Amino acid sequence: MAAPTFSWQTWNSGPFSMERKPGKPGTVIHCFRGPFTVRDAYSCMDPKTLNKMLDLEAAPGDPPTTKSILDLTACTSMDSSGLGQIATHLVRCRRQNVKLIAAGLSPRVKQVFQITNMDSVIPMVATVEEAESQ
Repeated sequence: MAAPTFSWQTWNSGPFSMERKPGKPGTVIHCFRGPFTVRDAYSCMDPKTLNKMLDLEAAPGDPPTTKSILDLTACTSMDSSGLGQIATHLVRCRRQNVKLIAAGLSPRVKQVFQITNMDSVIPMVATVEEAESQ
Protein backbone atom coordinates (compact mmCIF):
# COMPACT_ATOMS: atom_id res chain seq x y z
CA MET A 1 0.00 0.00 0.00
CA ALA A 2 1.40 3.37 -1.01
CA ALA A 3 1.90 6.02 1.64
CA PRO A 4 -0.65 8.85 1.51
CA THR A 5 0.49 12.08 -0.04
CA PHE A 6 -0.25 15.44 1.48
CA SER A 7 -0.62 18.78 -0.15
CA TRP A 8 0.87 21.61 1.88
CA GLN A 9 0.27 25.27 1.33
CA THR A 10 3.30 27.47 1.39
CA TRP A 11 3.00 30.87 2.99
CA ASN A 12 4.49 33.28 0.50
CA SER A 13 4.90 36.06 2.96
CA GLY A 14 6.64 39.20 1.92
CA PRO A 15 7.07 42.74 3.05
CA PHE A 16 3.87 44.78 3.05
CA SER A 17 3.93 48.53 2.67
CA MET A 18 1.47 51.25 1.96
CA GLU A 19 2.10 54.75 0.70
CA ARG A 20 -0.31 57.64 0.49
CA LYS A 21 0.48 60.17 -2.22
CA PRO A 22 -1.31 62.99 -3.98
CA GLY A 23 -2.67 62.62 -7.48
CA LYS A 24 -4.44 65.22 -9.58
CA PRO A 25 -6.09 68.00 -7.51
CA GLY A 26 -8.66 66.46 -5.17
CA THR A 27 -7.27 62.95 -5.63
CA VAL A 28 -5.40 60.81 -3.12
CA ILE A 29 -3.66 57.59 -4.23
CA HIS A 30 -3.15 54.74 -1.77
CA CYS A 31 -0.37 52.43 -3.04
CA PHE A 32 -0.30 48.92 -1.61
CA ARG A 33 2.77 46.71 -2.04
CA GLY A 34 3.11 43.06 -1.11
CA PRO A 35 0.52 40.82 0.50
CA PHE A 36 -2.34 42.77 2.12
CA THR A 37 -3.04 40.14 4.75
CA VAL A 38 -3.52 40.35 8.50
CA ARG A 39 -0.21 38.60 9.06
CA ASP A 40 1.82 40.85 6.78
CA ALA A 41 0.08 44.22 7.12
CA TYR A 42 -0.17 44.20 10.90
CA SER A 43 3.39 42.98 11.34
CA CYS A 44 4.44 46.21 9.58
CA MET A 45 1.95 48.64 11.11
CA ASP A 46 -0.82 48.63 13.70
CA PRO A 47 -4.48 48.90 12.60
CA LYS A 48 -4.74 52.53 13.75
CA THR A 49 -1.81 53.53 11.55
CA LEU A 50 -3.33 51.70 8.59
CA ASN A 51 -6.66 53.47 9.16
CA LYS A 52 -4.88 56.82 9.35
CA MET A 53 -3.15 56.09 6.03
CA LEU A 54 -6.59 55.55 4.49
CA ASP A 55 -7.92 58.82 5.89
CA LEU A 56 -9.46 61.17 3.34
CA GLU A 57 -8.45 64.44 4.97
CA ALA A 58 -6.67 66.72 2.53
CA ALA A 59 -3.33 68.27 3.40
CA PRO A 60 -3.45 71.92 4.43
CA GLY A 61 -3.79 74.12 1.35
CA ASP A 62 -4.93 71.23 -0.88
CA PRO A 63 -8.45 71.04 -2.32
CA PRO A 64 -10.89 68.69 -0.56
CA THR A 65 -10.58 65.03 -1.51
CA THR A 66 -13.12 64.03 -4.17
CA LYS A 67 -11.48 60.82 -5.42
CA SER A 68 -9.60 57.99 -3.73
CA ILE A 69 -7.62 55.56 -5.86
CA LEU A 70 -6.47 52.21 -4.51
CA ASP A 71 -3.31 51.40 -6.46
CA LEU A 72 -3.15 47.62 -6.17
CA THR A 73 -0.61 47.13 -8.96
CA ALA A 74 2.04 45.77 -6.57
CA CYS A 75 -0.40 44.06 -4.17
CA THR A 76 0.38 40.37 -4.55
CA SER A 77 -2.50 38.93 -2.51
CA MET A 78 -5.28 39.92 -0.15
CA ASP A 79 -7.18 38.17 2.63
CA SER A 80 -10.43 39.02 4.41
CA SER A 81 -8.65 41.45 6.70
CA GLY A 82 -7.30 43.48 3.77
CA LEU A 83 -10.68 43.34 2.09
CA GLY A 84 -12.29 44.48 5.35
CA GLN A 85 -10.01 47.51 5.45
CA ILE A 86 -11.03 48.36 1.89
CA ALA A 87 -14.73 47.90 2.78
CA THR A 88 -14.29 50.28 5.73
CA HIS A 89 -12.61 52.76 3.38
CA LEU A 90 -15.51 52.40 0.93
CA VAL A 91 -17.98 53.32 3.68
CA ARG A 92 -15.83 56.32 4.63
CA CYS A 93 -15.71 57.43 0.97
CA ARG A 94 -19.47 57.12 0.57
CA ARG A 95 -20.12 59.14 3.74
CA GLN A 96 -17.90 61.94 2.44
CA ASN A 97 -19.12 61.72 -1.16
CA VAL A 98 -15.69 60.64 -2.43
CA LYS A 99 -15.40 58.47 -5.54
CA LEU A 100 -13.42 55.26 -4.90
CA ILE A 101 -11.67 53.38 -7.73
CA ALA A 102 -9.42 50.31 -7.60
CA ALA A 103 -6.59 50.21 -10.15
CA GLY A 104 -4.09 47.63 -11.35
CA LEU A 105 -5.54 44.53 -9.70
CA SER A 106 -3.53 41.36 -10.24
CA PRO A 107 -5.56 38.31 -11.29
CA ARG A 108 -5.34 36.99 -7.72
CA VAL A 109 -6.61 40.20 -6.10
CA LYS A 110 -9.22 40.67 -8.82
CA GLN A 111 -10.54 37.20 -8.01
CA VAL A 112 -10.96 38.19 -4.35
CA PHE A 113 -12.96 41.24 -5.45
CA GLN A 114 -15.12 39.09 -7.74
CA ILE A 115 -15.77 36.30 -5.22
CA THR A 116 -16.91 38.82 -2.61
CA ASN A 117 -18.81 41.00 -5.13
CA MET A 118 -16.66 44.02 -4.29
CA ASP A 119 -16.24 44.43 -8.05
CA SER A 120 -19.92 45.42 -8.17
CA VAL A 121 -19.47 48.29 -5.70
CA ILE A 122 -15.93 49.50 -6.44
CA PRO A 123 -15.09 50.30 -10.08
CA MET A 124 -11.95 48.52 -11.27
CA VAL A 125 -9.63 49.87 -13.95
CA ALA A 126 -6.32 48.72 -15.39
CA THR A 127 -4.10 51.66 -14.39
CA VAL A 128 -3.87 54.57 -11.98
CA GLU A 129 -3.76 56.91 -14.97
CA GLU A 130 -7.10 55.55 -16.14
CA ALA A 131 -8.53 56.00 -12.64
CA GLU A 132 -7.32 59.60 -12.49
CA SER A 133 -9.01 60.39 -15.79
CA GLN A 134 -12.44 59.20 -14.59
